[in-house]
Amino acid sequence: MSYPSREEERALHDRVLNRMPVANKEVFDLFVPFMLKTLSLEMRCDQEEARECTFRAISDYLDQPESYDRDQSLLRSFLTLAARRNVLDSRRSEQKRIVREQKFADVVELRTRPPNEVMETAVETALALKRLERRNMKPSDLGLLELVLQGESSTLALARPLGLEGLPAPERMRVVKQNRDRVLRQLRRLGEEDSHDES
Repeated sequence: MSYPSREEERALHDRVLNRMPVANKEVFDLFVPFMLKTLSLEMRCDQEEARECTFRAISDYLDQPESYDRDQSLLRSFLTLAARRNVLDSRRSEQKRIVREQKFADVVELRTRPPNEVMETAVETALALKRLERRNMKPSDLGLLELVLQGESSTLALARPLGLEGLPAPERMRVVKQNRDRVLRQLRRLGEEDSHDES
């Protein structure tokens, strides 16, 4: 089987332009085998990638046959070039997807602390809270501080131990921040006192 001559290609393109249903089948029958072979050999495509990119090139042409200029190139060259571009686009998209997934995995890995760090933080939090309890810190403040030390950042979650979850969001945010800063100052003072005691 060989490619059609230039004249046969022109006649086929005219049939496609005139939306003759038989022309669509002719385009597939004439060009698909050669395009698949070209993509497999020249672009090292597997069968699925070659088929998908070839079919997309032909479908795009059949949807908009006016995009082909018969004075610029042969129809076979036009379609094969379109299929090659599809391969490159597909591979770029795949590469971008891989990079995006890798970045996401890196972020997750950075944000997920090792179990030993989580355990150390939990122990330190428990010790700090025990010291503050002995200093008669209010249970609501202790609850807030425990959440803060565990890394909680949701304003709504931090409002719960203080009984402020019913406040309108802007006011809740302001009041929670005030209380958070206040209990952290108390914690810092405790740390400073402990360091003085040790010296």
